[in-house]
Amino acid sequence: MLAKAVKLQKQRAFLKWAGGKYNLAESIRQHLPASDLLVEPFVGAGSVFLNTDYPKYLLNDINADLIDLYRLLQRQPDMLISAAKQFFVPQNNDKERYIALRQQFNQSQDPLERALLFLYLNRYCFNGLCRYNQSGVFNVPFGKYKKPYFPEAEMWRFAEKAQHAEFTCLSYPELFARLPQKNCVVYCDPPYVPLSKTASFTSYAKNSFTFDDQAELANLAELAQQQGHTVVISNHDTPLTRKIYAAAELDSIQVGRSISQKGSSRGKVAELFAIYRQK
Repeated sequence: MLAKAVKLQKQRAFLKWAGGKYNLAESIRQHLPASDLLVEPFVGAGSVFLNTDYPKYLLNDINADLIDLYRLLQRQPDMLISAAKQFFVPQNNDKERYIALRQQFNQSQDPLERALLFLYLNRYCFNGLCRYNQSGVFNVPFGKYKKPYFPEAEMWRFAEKAQHAEFTCLSYPELFARLPQKNCVVYCDPPYVPLSKTASFTSYAKNSFTFDDQAELANLAELAQQQGHTVVISNHDTPLTRKIYAAAELDSIQVGRSISQKGSSRGKVAELFAIYRQK
């Protein structure tokens, strides 16, 4: 049985995110059955979380800066939103100022300071990318936007819904090991298999997501299915992903891609859903 067909007002995430699922939220929701708990090992900007209606959520990401920001917003929304708003001023929409604040972020060890600067960098950097080098240094260049948007309303909506969520910063195998005994729904949005050698945006944390990781995730999904869970995985529809997800039900749709420097080149690609239904 699919999740109850409630009419949800579509909610945008407060962060920009490469591969965000806002435009795919309805298609994803159609594959998610009813349950008391939705688990997301790769929560990213949280569009699936925001556009589903489960009693409880377990939301995970390997990016510690992301999870620390979410936890602060969950626990102290008034303080965080008020403090974050101070960064969205004209004098900070400047390349030299951006580079200085990016350096401040990379040198900071304070969770609150890093959370505030992480949000600033997300809205002011190029295309909203989140990329670190092998030393863990955030290195995305300045975005050159006329007036970056401060997502106050979106942050408040996230904070309200986050009262029903637990946030963790674990590897995806560690999270799968923590699943309840049965009957939860797991939605996986891993870094995608690249369509070309220059199309990979997998370094959003310190380490890239390898082909071995893709295969391991599929194996964990099969194991979770045998344990009584439903797992849905999104990825590019390629011969490789179809081979990796051979044990799942497969559904493919055409979707637009927004991470491209030239808007005119942002065409459609095939998106694959691998569905491991509860046994």
